[in-house]
Amino acid sequence: MSTAHQPAGASSIDRAHALSVLRALHDAQNAMYSGGEMDAIRALLTEEIEWHVPGENAIAGDYHGISEVIDYFHRRRAIASNTLRLHPEEILVGATHVAVLTDGTATFGGVEHRWSTVGLYRLLGNQIAACWLLALDQDAFDRAWAPHHAPAPRTT
Repeated sequence: MSTAHQPAGASSIDRAHALSVLRALHDAQNAMYSGGEMDAIRALLTEEIEWHVPGENAIAGDYHGISEVIDYFHRRRAIASNTLRLHPEEILVGATHVAVLTDGTATFGGVEHRWSTVGLYRLLGNQIAACWLLALDQDAFDRAWAPHHAPAPRTT
């Protein structure tokens, strides 16, 4: 890749390194979304992590800091009743960010939903510093993560 189109002062992300970090993230997420522990994911996120989820749905929002992002992952797992799976496909490595085309599946009320996103990641060493999810079909993403799939709040 030519550096002529890179911003001044930008250095290219090493492709092998980016592949390794993103593969580790998706493997750790799939294990956790199946009911596993959060420790492997936590180790891959910076303390100041940002996670941005588009749409009008039960998981949409901007999450800042490790606690908010970990809570988001827990909530997403609970809503999907441990059925959420990520299916990463192509990985595009740029000068400052990595994009991963990823399909997702989850079962809600006995019906499997499928959606496609691009996860745009900013890496900081061996960790993820930010992620912006970009739904390829926002309506399908919103239907999959519709608020009625979320568990009702507990009352006392």
